[in-house]
Amino acid sequence: MDVYTFNENEEHQQAIELRKYYHSKEAEISPEPSAKGIEDDMHKIIAVCDITFSQEDVLEAEIEGTLNSIVSVLMVMPTTEKTEALIVAFCEKLTKAPLHRNLGSAALRVLYVLFQAMTTDKVCMKYHIYLAMVQVSGKIGEIAAVYACMPGLKKAMASDHALQKPSTEQMQQLLRTLHQTLLDNMMSDEASAVMLELLASYSTENASQAREDAQRCIVACIADPNTFILDHLLSLKPVKFLEGDLVHDLLEVFVKGGIEDYLEFYQNHKEFVAQKPALDHAANLRKMRVLTLLSLAQEREEMSYAQLSQALRIEEAEVEAFIIEALRTKLLVARMDQRARTVRITRPEHRTFGEPQWAALATVLRGWSQRVAVVKDQMHATATAIVGQ
Repeated sequence: MDVYTFNENEEHQQAIELRKYYHSKEAEISPEPSAKGIEDDMHKIIAVCDITFSQEDVLEAEIEGTLNSIVSVLMVMPTTEKTEALIVAFCEKLTKAPLHRNLGSAALRVLYVLFQAMTTDKVCMKYHIYLAMVQVSGKIGEIAAVYACMPGLKKAMASDHALQKPSTEQMQQLLRTLHQTLLDNMMSDEASAVMLELLASYSTENASQAREDAQRCIVACIADPNTFILDHLLSLKPVKFLEGDLVHDLLEVFVKGGIEDYLEFYQNHKEFVAQKPALDHAANLRKMRVLTLLSLAQEREEMSYAQLSQALRIEEAEVEAFIIEALRTKLLVARMDQRARTVRITRPEHRTFGEPQWAALATVLRGWSQRVAVVKDQMHATATAIVGQ
């Protein structure tokens, strides 16, 4: 029996065809329509729509076509209190598709069609679909096809109807799921941006409820091999509520401390670090050496191999390899003199940017302004002299 996708039949007739189709696939559903109406029909159809996922004789194209037929009914049904429940149930079925015969890509395409069919006055429904899209795409390594950037996500969830917008709690759940999915798919930069957005969603009144999110954020940022500057985390309200906790103490080490501070922390709290699977001690040491080098470079431009060896707790023979590794972070520019066994560092990144850094920047800008003024006066004097001739 054929079930046509987006056919011209009105939704009641299409629901009957779907009932007959799934009945023919030995699903526990009657081929006869429900006396309670279309909503009950769709409730029963969605409840069994995954039966074909594990049936080897049913082709992927047939499964996808049938699922799209369900979409074509959902998108024209009148919006009632039960519509959202139907969409949630359908999304839950599709999130299980990647577990069967690599049906994840087909499920993602179906979800995308359903997502695009939802109008702006149905953003609360789009939320459930987008959440399912994140879950499915993450399992099949296609999250980049769903999430591109935070402005895009905000635009997708925007609505002029206040009652139709996802709640703050729903958006926080979406951001948590998205953050973990991005991490699992090796998209650490995007994951960090999502986590910062999540923490920023808490107000002063409920920041204390975000302890787990804040802890997860700190650990993820420390563990991320591409993230070195962490001082912006300290100003987030949920992070401030962690003051006094070990994870906050560790964050302050990575923001302000040096290699000696980290080694002291590790010596006193080895069990804490060991309990965090993402916190690898060797990786922490590598990052802290780079951060320590940035701090040293703020105080002096040129250092000997011997000084760096002592300050960074590495052998002199390892200094050159370490400098090359540090240059890859693009946090500094350095030049090694192998004959003199010295390193000259220019343009090191600031680990923190507070009042001292703003004052230094103001001094540089004032100097630049004064030099421009001198050049302007000289050019004016030259022009006047030429005109006078």
